[in-house]
Amino acid sequence: MTTRQLDAFFRTMLDIDGFAAVDASLNGLQVDNDGAEIRKIIFAVDAGLETFQRAVSAGGELLFVHHGLFWGAPLPLTGTHRERIHFLLRHNLALYAVHLPLDQHPELGNNAGLAELLGIENPEPFGLYHGRKIGYKGTLKEPLTLEEAVRRIGFAGRPPLGVYPFGPETCRTCGVISGGAAGEAREAIAEGLDLYVTGEIAHPVYHEILEGRLNMIAGGHYSTEVWGVRRVMERCAARLDADCEFVDVPTGL
Repeated sequence: MTTRQLDAFFRTMLDIDGFAAVDASLNGLQVDNDGAEIRKIIFAVDAGLETFQRAVSAGGELLFVHHGLFWGAPLPLTGTHRERIHFLLRHNLALYAVHLPLDQHPELGNNAGLAELLGIENPEPFGLYHGRKIGYKGTLKEPLTLEEAVRRIGFAGRPPLGVYPFGPETCRTCGVISGGAAGEAREAIAEGLDLYVTGEIAHPVYHEILEGRLNMIAGGHYSTEVWGVRRVMERCAARLDADCEFVDVPTGL
């Protein structure tokens, strides 16, 4: 397939246009190739030189990421930004990025993946962001301890950034928003949830979750956002005549 055909395919799955007004990410094809057909697609969380090098070494011709290179105002092609673009062009590696549409997607998204891992039944939208709810909440199929919740969402056995046991010993309700959504813990408190799972913790939130008696897991921005790209990869492998591979480049954050 060409990059144009792949762009059309991804847009049939993900609500890229629907988030255009609220997402700073330039979702979609960020760097094109020279028109060559794509036979192997690499999937990763972050656009960066190490990821690009790994993608090329794996024989990739298009790299699909959650965090792309272009956010809001355009950047001059200088320094590391120039080096990244130069590498992509020199190796004819196309770059495709999907941010909030991949967080929110009810089947393929990061938060849908987390909700399924934790066993949230009949997940409902949760976590308002610029008028769109991008996370999910609900009742757990079976009560969970924090230790079990950590085990279920830990990618490749990596430990979370932090675990804050300020709520009940056994959790029966849960809300999830991947990545950097520490402030949305306030919504979890307001809705009376037992557990809130996100990627990062923020200092001002600590005392609020303590006093609000909320359990919180900061699973890591990276580790909570591997699920969406991997689910899209599985869909592509099932429906496209292309090799697909996930490249794991953890940040530890």
